[in-house]
Amino acid sequence: MVAATTEGEILTLKEVAEYLKVTERTIYRLAGAKKIPAFKVGGTWRFSRADIDEWIRSQSAPAQDRHEPGGAAET
Repeated sequence: MVAATTEGEILTLKEVAEYLKVTERTIYRLAGAKKIPAFKVGGTWRFSRADIDEWIRSQSAPAQDRHEPGGAAET
């Protein structure tokens, strides 16, 4: 059997929960609400590690978009 590379790796719900250091229930809720990239195979959730890594980066992006104090957006 060929070992999966990180880029093409498919993770289970449990593996994603461990990776993100949250409960499995949290991941299940996020997947069900389509707030985290996921897909089902035979009725069970699966996750692409590359998609999860991109999702993590996108969760940090809004902090960069915030206006700095004293900026034009401040009234």
